[in-house]
Amino acid sequence: MQIIELETSKHSEILDITERVDSIVQKSGIKEGICIVFCPHTTAAITINENADPSVKKDMINSLETLIPWTNDYAHIEGNSAAHIKSAMIGSSRTIIVKDGHLMLGTWQGIFFIEFDGPRKREVYMEVVPK
Repeated sequence: MQIIELETSKHSEILDITERVDSIVQKSGIKEGICIVFCPHTTAAITINENADPSVKKDMINSLETLIPWTNDYAHIEGNSAAHIKSAMIGSSRTIIVKDGHLMLGTWQGIFFIEFDGPRKREVYMEVVPK
């Protein structure tokens, strides 16, 4: 298992971790298999989406904030229910095929860590499994 350490600087933020994940895949020496990217935090998530246009990240955050506002009639005592709900909706992990020692992502795809309760120090766990 590999650990990617992150530090977020905003309450809600999307960080592109594609290059870091692909670098770990390359260093593993595994040519064919799968790469599992897992977020062990209940107020953050992992997704795959377009990484060519930075406005996509902004649109995603804005839309999620509209759908699940920070303040509402939530019962959770810590006051971060919106972050938990967003994390559950997006998901805590992604599995990507590895071929020829690289991630098999589409032309415009990237792997993103999404913070919903920052700023914080975070970790992402990664495992590259051979075929």
